[in-house]
Amino acid sequence: MDVFELTRELVEIASVTGREKQIGDYLFDLLEALASHSGGSVERMPVEPARFNVLACWGRPRVTLSTHMDTVPPHIPSREDDEFIWGRGACDAKGIIAAMIKAAEQLLAEGRRDFALLFVVGEERNSAGALAAARAGRGSRWLINGEPTENKLALGSKGALRYEAEAQGRMAHSAYPELGDSAIDKLLDFLEQIRRLPLPSDPLLGPSTLNIGTIAGGRAPNVIADEARAEIMVRLVSDPEPIRRAFQRAATGRVSLREVLMVPPVRLNALDGFETTVVSFTTDIPAFQGAWGAPFLIGPGAIHLAHTLEERVAKSDLLQAVEIYKKMVNILLEREPV
Repeated sequence: MDVFELTRELVEIASVTGREKQIGDYLFDLLEALASHSGGSVERMPVEPARFNVLACWGRPRVTLSTHMDTVPPHIPSREDDEFIWGRGACDAKGIIAAMIKAAEQLLAEGRRDFALLFVVGEERNSAGALAAARAGRGSRWLINGEPTENKLALGSKGALRYEAEAQGRMAHSAYPELGDSAIDKLLDFLEQIRRLPLPSDPLLGPSTLNIGTIAGGRAPNVIADEARAEIMVRLVSDPEPIRRAFQRAATGRVSLREVLMVPPVRLNALDGFETTVVSFTTDIPAFQGAWGAPFLIGPGAIHLAHTLEERVAKSDLLQAVEIYKKMVNILLEREPV
């Protein structure tokens, strides 16, 4: 298969976070066939029951190409036109998987070794696969992580701080609100206060941003609400502690807060001769904890199309990505002693 056919094959396999086994088995079989005639090895790296990463190595890996197998819902089947491949995961990140595999095939045909492919589960939720991989390093000195950056090397990426907020109240007939205690009012007061918080900015990463992603609660329009809840995401560009303290102050007497995710912002590596960018999304890179080497971040496709019903990747971007990944592996292998 060429890179377009492989991308479509991967998009056709539904792999919403938590249900990655089918695509993991597919990639294991594909890479085992490649490794069997090129002197490589392939393994399933356990993460959780019925969930595993797929690692393929040729020699002792000094450079690792890595991205994630999982997608956000819903699954969207693939389709193709003259310019794009469409479907869930086309750019985030199944087209990237295909480009990395095709780059690996060409590197092997040119006699290159000492590199690896690592495809992980769980990036879209909690980086479970990358955290498991961090406990099972193989000595790699460089990690080329794939996310949609329009084939530009990202110099940095924002972090994330995610909370669940829950308010409790007392039900009453809405004609007699003094007999109740509205959880929705408490939640709205908290949300209004955090929306007014001044958020930090960074010269490289830009401003922090806050998104109230979900709100739910109440029983009926004629009942004072006894419960309400919301989910909040802050895109971090600096130390999260001041934001944590401000959220706790706003929550006091109103809501209970549970921190469910914190991913720090990161500065990343560059290489001469590559166009650069800065991205606002988070990646698996912090979860790898340096266990797979100094990180780079680059991949085909536009992040603005990921997670949408219009997700797609340009065929020209896929072809360019194959060449970019080959070039980076060659540069980095030359940088390190044999």
